[in-house]
Amino acid sequence: MFLAGNPVNSHLSASGRSAAHYPEWVADSDSTRETGYTPPPLPPVTAGLWHLAVPGTVIWFVAFVVLLFFIPTLQANDTMVWLWTCLAGFVLGLLGLSVYALQRRAARLGRRSANQMALDESI
Repeated sequence: MFLAGNPVNSHLSASGRSAAHYPEWVADSDSTRETGYTPPPLPPVTAGLWHLAVPGTVIWFVAFVVLLFFIPTLQANDTMVWLWTCLAGFVLGLLGLSVYALQRRAARLGRRSANQMALDESI
């Protein structure tokens, strides 16, 4: 039995096997090989593009535009990082939307490398 503070048993794992023989007993316990079990497929994505990515990108852009009116105040308080953070959020949002659009297009064309779950959502 494994006892955390006991130096005599510190070389044993919770199963009582030596840590030095870890690769062997992990390879021996491969459940897929023994039982033929295959895990079920992942469930479809329920959070859609229009519910998360588009509003987030729009919010970053609106925050950037609002902060443009406060540039002198931001400079006086040494907080220009807020402006650049909003710009980075907007640019990364656009990048994410473009990747999603490319995946969706590739899935429609039947490309093997495309994520087929991109077609599950109706835009």
